[in-house]
Amino acid sequence: MLTGIDHVQIAIPALGEEEARRFYIDVLGFSEVPKPAELAARGGGWFELGSLRLHLGVDKDFHAASKAHIAFLTSDLATLVARARAGGYRLVEDAPIDGYDRIFVFDPFGNRIELMQRK
Repeated sequence: MLTGIDHVQIAIPALGEEEARRFYIDVLGFSEVPKPAELAARGGGWFELGSLRLHLGVDKDFHAASKAHIAFLTSDLATLVARARAGGYRLVEDAPIDGYDRIFVFDPFGNRIELMQRK
């Protein structure tokens, strides 16, 4: 039986780690955690925020996930939107969903991330 999600992994291009850090740490508020030594040589990075665990994996044949996405819940959507705008990241509004304010933000590589706040 499934009991939860341990982590989510998305792809980034080779040598994209510094850009990724600026977005996932400075905009979304994650902290980087060390990867196990046996995986560190692959590049990418591991990030955590509370119980959320996000892994960024280098894909030699990288293609952005422009439709598939992660949806993160937040208690302060306005601050995340302001940080994304200040960083020059693309934001896209979508059809409303009952009970939520939400917006899509695209990471530096074009991966779509949904930010949702319960009303």
